[in-house]
Amino acid sequence: MSAPISNVRPAPDKVLTDIADYTTKYSITSKEAYDTARYCLMDTLGCGFEALEYPACTKLLGPIVPGTVVPNGAKVPGTNFQLDPVQAAFNLGAMIRWLDFNDTWLAAEWGHPSDNLGGILMTADWLARNGQKLTMKDVLTAMIKAHEIQGVLALENSYNRVGLDHVVLVKVASTAVVAQMLGLNYDQVVDAISQAWVDGQSLRTYRHAPNTGSRKSWAAGDATSRAVRLAMITKTGEMGYPSVLTAKTWGFYDVLFKGNQFKFQRPFGSYVMEQILFKISFPAEFHAQTAAECAMSIFQQMKSRGKAVEDIKKIQIRTHEAAIRIIDKKGPLANPADRDHCIQYMIAVPLIFGRLTAADYEDDVAKDPRIDRLRDKMTCVEDKQFSKDYLDPEKRSIPNALTVEFNDASSLPEVVVEYPIGHKRRRKEGIPHLVEKFERNLARRFPKQQQKAILDLCMDQKKLEETPVTRFVDAMVIA
Repeated sequence: MSAPISNVRPAPDKVLTDIADYTTKYSITSKEAYDTARYCLMDTLGCGFEALEYPACTKLLGPIVPGTVVPNGAKVPGTNFQLDPVQAAFNLGAMIRWLDFNDTWLAAEWGHPSDNLGGILMTADWLARNGQKLTMKDVLTAMIKAHEIQGVLALENSYNRVGLDHVVLVKVASTAVVAQMLGLNYDQVVDAISQAWVDGQSLRTYRHAPNTGSRKSWAAGDATSRAVRLAMITKTGEMGYPSVLTAKTWGFYDVLFKGNQFKFQRPFGSYVMEQILFKISFPAEFHAQTAAECAMSIFQQMKSRGKAVEDIKKIQIRTHEAAIRIIDKKGPLANPADRDHCIQYMIAVPLIFGRLTAADYEDDVAKDPRIDRLRDKMTCVEDKQFSKDYLDPEKRSIPNALTVEFNDASSLPEVVVEYPIGHKRRRKEGIPHLVEKFERNLARRFPKQQQKAILDLCMDQKKLEETPVTRFVDAMVIA
């Protein structure tokens, strides 16, 4: 006679319960976190609106089957699509990430926590259109928690060093907060999080030569939409996998993390949203933000001295280890996805044109022969102190320094920028520029009256938090 099946639930891995405890029980009380989340919401949606100008992005949007309309479905901001929450999350997530212009988190792993907004906002809108009372404060709370989960998991754990893409953390963070929004009980939230870890994870190869490609622009949309799907599957009562991380031989640690367990620098709170890095000046991989700022300064100095890029003999880039590992690229660059992850390209364009925009990664600009000639004159050198400051939790700097030497043996003084304008240490300086960026992006998509209504709502913290989710989303729909 076979033994009876036990109904005792095995103790889940502590990482799963820590995330579930935070997601379901922790109250966000930080005013700074909510204020920052509002600016993050504005900036993230604005990035999506700008991406809608690029056919390479828009060709991926809409329903899976053309012409499908979902009654009471989620409405995708900036479009006229009304979709199921999974596909809506993909749409918004792909828009947000397309131009590499939304927020950034840099640590042992890097990533873009606002990628989670695709799953969060589209799930909230779908739920609200089907009778659940949700306000934008609920969305901001979910954003803060998703930022925190993704960011804290990244502080001490490098997924890229084992070949995994950072969107694994988008999937985990989105799954946790979406599961809570869907009304799953505590055990189901744990189960949903386990589903995210056991799911197939993206290889990072699409971010690196010889395979650099446009998947890096929709990978986060795929991850946040997959999270919605996994949370919805779990809501049906589907079982979880309690030792998904720690199981010998078959768990995440042994299969994908070289047998190492995750390390944690700090408990979950609201640290990540408070410290988040905004991309304000340049649509560029964040390790190069300060390098591009240095290049813009040198462009002005060269202009005042009557120097041209043809006069440059060599350029030294003093930088940090992560920048060298990720964006120090020699040789041909295959496409825009390759170019916006090349520090030399992101320095050359400002030195030549005095600008760096999303359009500058396209073929019509990249074919200018001066860009590659200038790239060939650049050398990256690691500064050990820069690398140390990059990982210091009290600094979290992203430093770069440029020295330009000319053919006549003259040179410019080294230009050093340690903190980009989107850094917390430059928040007061950066926010007005962030708002201007949002205004520009609204103007790309909406008539003036609609632009003003959206901006006025977003600039009022109290009014925004009290606004029903459907009213907020409806304000950004294209008729």
